[in-house]
Order: sequence, then C-alpha cells, then structure tokens
Amino acid sequence: MQLKEIKALINFLANSGLSEVNIETEGIKVAIKKTLPSTISAETPGTDTLSSLLPATTLSVPSAPTADSQAAEENYVTIKSPMIGTFYRSSSPEAPPFVQKGDTVAQGQTVCMIEAMKLFNEIEADISGTVVKVLVENATPVEYDQPLFLINPT
Repeated sequence: MQLKEIKALINFLANSGLSEVNIETEGIKVAIKKTLPSTISAETPGTDTLSSLLPATTLSVPSAPTADSQAAEENYVTIKSPMIGTFYRSSSPEAPPFVQKGDTVAQGQTVCMIEAMKLFNEIEADISGTVVKVLVENATPVEYDQPLFLINPT
C-alpha cells in the first residue's frame, strides 16, 4: 500500500462520520482509528507527514499472519458483509446469537443481521459447514466486503 493511498484513507476518515476504517488486502491489513489526543508521525523522506493530514489519528499495521495460519485459513470459506452498516449477532439484545464458534450452519441459514439506514438485513450462509471463527464484535460497524465469519465447509 502506497503512502498516497494511506493519505486518501485518512482523508476519507476525517471527512466521514466514521471513527474507524479497516482495510484488508492480500498480504496487508490497515486499521485507522480516530482517537484523542494522540498523534501519528510516519515520515518518509521527501513526503509530508501523515500527522499533518489528520493529527488525531492512529495508524496500525498488524504483522503478517504466519504460514501455518494462512494455510489453515485457505481451506475456510469467508462470509463477507454485502453492505456497510452495523453488525449484530442476534435479532435483539436479549436473544441468543444466530451462530457461535463451533456451530454447524446450513446454506441459507441466517448467521447475523446488518443494520443499514434503520433497516435490518438478515445475512445468510452461502455454504454449509462449521463456524470456525466470528471475525466481528457485536454491534460494531462493518464495511462492504469485510469478512464476518470463517466457515469450514462440509
């Protein structure tokens, strides 16, 4: 990811109502969060500092996953968010989650809900299998195409 792309993400975050942006591509994960009062200072010779663009932002790039975890995750199917919204694991706060780690899901089974513009959209599994991992915390914002669940297909 180029510095120019990171600056564009920071500007996007500054101009939107969001407090966090997570981007994951092959080989790199970038998480940008607004916080106060910390600043960032990532300087490259001949470029502007990122802190001059948005002083109340932190930038973290997690380390790359190990070869063993990558090989294991390649066998799993990822259920991704079809929209931007708020992720919910259950239909109401007192209801049990639709699925949990270790549960078996059938194709077409509801696995979560995403609220977008006061509308609740049921997200269904597109494959049968076992839930290996829930990748998003309940009641948190999600982006389009963000991974939500890892499924071990049957």
